Amino acid sequence: MSPHILVFDSGIGGTSVLAHIKASIPSAHFSYVMDNALLPYGLQSEQTIRARLAALVQYIDEQELNVDIIVIACNTASTSALEATRQLTRISIVGVVPAIKPAAALSDTKHIALLATPATSNNAYTHSLIEQFAQGLRVDLHHSTALVTFAEALYWNRLVEDAKVVTELHRIAIAPEVDTIVLGCTHFPILKRHFEQFYSSDVKLVDSGEAIARRVQSLLAQAGKYTMILCERDLSRKKPLQFYATAPDKISFTEQEIKLISLNSISY
Repeated sequence: MSPHILVFDSGIGGTSVLAHIKASIPSAHFSYVMDNALLPYGLQSEQTIRARLAALVQYIDEQELNVDIIVIACNTASTSALEATRQLTRISIVGVVPAIKPAAALSDTKHIALLATPATSNNAYTHSLIEQFAQGLRVDLHHSTALVTFAEALYWNRLVEDAKVVTELHRIAIAPEVDTIVLGCTHFPILKRHFEQFYSSDVKLVDSGEAIARRVQSLLAQAGKYTMILCERDLSRKKPLQFYATAPDKISFTEQEIKLISLNSISY
């Protein structure tokens, strides 16, 4: 039977991670849940985020969704609530955290930048990643919630005003000495073309999508729920992607059917 992988984010940013996982495990059954009623998570408290993820776990149990792996495809949610959420369920949970380690290894100038949401930039876990993996490097911290809004518009409406993105990148003002930028929000790879046009071709853009896909594949293999033979056998029985949102009415345009999910009440 195909493994069921549930990907969670505050908005549509997690689809940048979902794309890598789908390419790696094409036969899996995928559900995508977005808490867009509280978008962006970068402006939410840690307590609020923990409560919403607890409610997600409760919903999975109550609805008997038979999820094999939960991917918290949100840097803010992962750095705020990953360990707390793991205490609530036996389902394997994979989080997304800023790719500080690979960025540090890639940098020639030893000067990198983290571009994330305010909550991720200020989070103690993020600072521990920098202390652990970026010793001897200069790490500049930058944040933006406007870029989250632009990524949402580009995904749903297929349109974003390039001039507004450029204005925001000028405001962020990443130092010219930086040669590696960590995209510390899963929304940001959606705007990768804009980043590539704005920054020098020598600047490397690093995100966690491929690493997360490898981790998910590894965990499924360890549980005996993924092999190449299973993958090929189950492709013909693959289920369509299921979309859930806490505020589907806020999405202005979509060709995807989106089911309503409530994350307001928890019993933990």
